Amino acid sequence: MSVLKDSLDGKLDMSDFLIDFHGFIPVPQLITEPALGSIGGVFTPIFIQPNKHQEPGRYIPPDVTAGFVGYTGNKSWGFGAVRIASLPKQHLKYRVAVFHGDVNMDFYRDFPVIGERELGFNLKTNGFFVSLLRQISDTELYMGLDYSFAHINARPDFGLNEVPSFLEDKELSSNISTISPDIQFDKRDNVFTPNKGVYLLSTYRINAKWTGSDYNYQKLNVAGYKFMQPTSKWVSGVRLEGVWQFGDPPFYAKPSIDMRGVPMARYQGDQVYMVETEQRYDFSLRWSGILIAGMAKAPSHEVSFSDADLVYNYGGGFRYLIARKFGLRTGIDVAWSNDDFGWYIVFGHAWNNRN
Repeated sequence: MSVLKDSLDGKLDMSDFLIDFHGFIPVPQLITEPALGSIGGVFTPIFIQPNKHQEPGRYIPPDVTAGFVGYTGNKSWGFGAVRIASLPKQHLKYRVAVFHGDVNMDFYRDFPVIGERELGFNLKTNGFFVSLLRQISDTELYMGLDYSFAHINARPDFGLNEVPSFLEDKELSSNISTISPDIQFDKRDNVFTPNKGVYLLSTYRINAKWTGSDYNYQKLNVAGYKFMQPTSKWVSGVRLEGVWQFGDPPFYAKPSIDMRGVPMARYQGDQVYMVETEQRYDFSLRWSGILIAGMAKAPSHEVSFSDADLVYNYGGGFRYLIARKFGLRTGIDVAWSNDDFGWYIVFGHAWNNRN
């Protein structure tokens, strides 16, 4: 079909189908997260439309609407929908999401004598998320509030005769209701796969009785992403991120290291510090190669920063420019860490899933 080919080079491209036919990119993704069974599938139709309001000389991100339904090798499943859009005339950005999940997932704890142990849990959750940010003056700085709510039922699924001391009764069925002051500065040239620019964000998540939560804890997340082009074909990216926890969250909400090659919740702590780099080289208009590497630590009240495990990752992958008019690339990454390996199907930039 000519609508699926780019008039520039005649190659496969979804731009005109998205813009002129209000179509969607059907993304059949494999789930390769080790913590979710290493294999599974998610079908995600993603609708992308240019924002109706455009300003000369300024990048206005397109509006994105997506749904998803998925199932994994360890019998986890879920479905949901998300809308990410902006109202430039009103100087507003918003995000809305709803979801249901039935997730089987391993968490890790150290025990006397036996050392580290995998503890399996089934987490059933229903929830939603809303975010509204307002532009500050005529800058790329936005400030606002996020709100999220989730009801979670946690069922232990492991062979210990007694429930571990870190697990409280209320963690088996509880509500997490979070209000978050949110600050973002976004100067990227593209929200999908940036070539240059800066993205800074700071979110302070508050859980308390007055927010409707069964827990009393806070979590500060600060992150910075820098993209630059040493040459016309080479895009260099750096990610710096820190998470600080205050109070007493449920075990599944504790901060954890989030990098490719590292299973989710494998390394949890009261703080998390991460640095990661991604180097992309464009061999042609359509095809690119990727190299990634990073380091992280997750200290806690019991383990100091110097004594915490140094977690590293390294790997590589490729990208294909699937929608040139949106600057959207997709591809596959493989990555290794201290004791694990993972491979990932990436839509846009891998770091987009981390904020």
